[in-house]
Amino acid sequence: MIRRIALVTPPYHSGVVETAGTWPNVAFVYLAGALREAGFEPVIYDAMTMDHDLERIAAELERMAPDVVLTSAYTPSYPKAVELLRLAKDRLPGVITGIGGVHAHFMYEEIFERDGDAVDYVLRGEGEVTLPELMRCLDEGRDPADVAGVVFVRDGSVVATPTRPFLTELDGLPTAWDLVDWSLYRFYPLPEANLAVISTSRGCDQACTFCSQQAFWCRTWRARSPESVVDEMQMLKETYGVGVVMFSDETPTLDAGRWRRILDLLVERKLDLHILMETRVDDILRDEAIMPLYRRAGIRHVYVGVERTDQTSLDAFKKNTTVEQGRRAIELLKEQDIITETSMVLGLPGDTREIIETTFKLTQHYDPDLAFFLTIAPWPYSDIYPAMEPYIETFDYEDYNLVMPVVKPDAMTREELQKIIIDCYRRFYMGKLARIATMSKEKRDYFIVTMKLLMENSYLKQYMGGLGAMPAEVNSMLKKWL
Repeated sequence: MIRRIALVTPPYHSGVVETAGTWPNVAFVYLAGALREAGFEPVIYDAMTMDHDLERIAAELERMAPDVVLTSAYTPSYPKAVELLRLAKDRLPGVITGIGGVHAHFMYEEIFERDGDAVDYVLRGEGEVTLPELMRCLDEGRDPADVAGVVFVRDGSVVATPTRPFLTELDGLPTAWDLVDWSLYRFYPLPEANLAVISTSRGCDQACTFCSQQAFWCRTWRARSPESVVDEMQMLKETYGVGVVMFSDETPTLDAGRWRRILDLLVERKLDLHILMETRVDDILRDEAIMPLYRRAGIRHVYVGVERTDQTSLDAFKKNTTVEQGRRAIELLKEQDIITETSMVLGLPGDTREIIETTFKLTQHYDPDLAFFLTIAPWPYSDIYPAMEPYIETFDYEDYNLVMPVVKPDAMTREELQKIIIDCYRRFYMGKLARIATMSKEKRDYFIVTMKLLMENSYLKQYMGGLGAMPAEVNSMLKKWL
């Protein structure tokens, strides 16, 4: 009999997203809601945020005694995810295991070839209908081949059932926010409030060659109603003390009318939330006339995907934007004193020291509040992978984290590239610190906390040995502001 189902995050730490805070897994909130509605007993166990090692995870799983252990993975977290499932198999005789997420969606044949001893089922696409249906099927002893959107092995052969269509209605999906341990989730610049991650839409209609999302969602986009989104935000604040909300979707602003309605509702209800979000350059430009409304609605931190500062690379990435548009979008946000964040993708096969230096100088010209200099990570299912494959020097998926160089440029070693990237960080943030007195108090306080996190709690220290001479200089410059 299947009753208790553990949704467990893999114990993977890249030091990237964890620099700024700890984030609940919103996909598990939806999956747990769907499982509970179907009569099962879901448990959300965020082993990653709790920083539990495998032995601690084993003890927790033995205590929970679940009938099923499920996890989710993107490419760099996959090795830890499969370790988790193998551990569950070892410690819980008879347990059923499964994995979902972008990596599993595309790489299921490789998963069963390499790790079939640990993985019973791969769930492809959205799981809110597939997972309860699979659990009922197994509980009743029926054939899982009748469940759309799953993959398993039978008689030594991989069986992939038909792809399940995307959900057409997102407003009515059940959630299980009450299963979240809210004490775990904080945004470090504002640590006094609980942090929630919500999904306002699903999908992406763009064609960026390096990204997994457009492939996963087949370039489709569906959205919740503005009322549903803001109702959930209000409930999270009033019920769970949430003060910081991050939108998990890539393009919450795609539908201009819908987005305007969300902003208007946030202003009307005076929720006083600190909202973090990502969006596209062209949507910011579209909204130039209503940028003050962003600020009044609580939008405080916006990531815009600039990626490169040369038009040739932007065109190759199929970004459908120009260099000047990226600069103007950042400028519009800064005029509202909204924190601006962007990232530059470095380490393409043709990158030279001179090209990276040009990118760095143009980043300074863009002048975002926060900039991250990342390495190209050619996901094995991305459009860009065939062109990158001849230059890949490591096939350890844990390295595909946008931090460790995976691709070797023609003009330098991966080690040299890493040193150049560190120098980009050092010079960018030292330049920012030199102008800290010109920032508003709110932005200055935010920036100081971010700087400390970068020095003490980020992948820069974890993977790259810190920023060289920067900490002493930073401490000296920050003393008068702390």
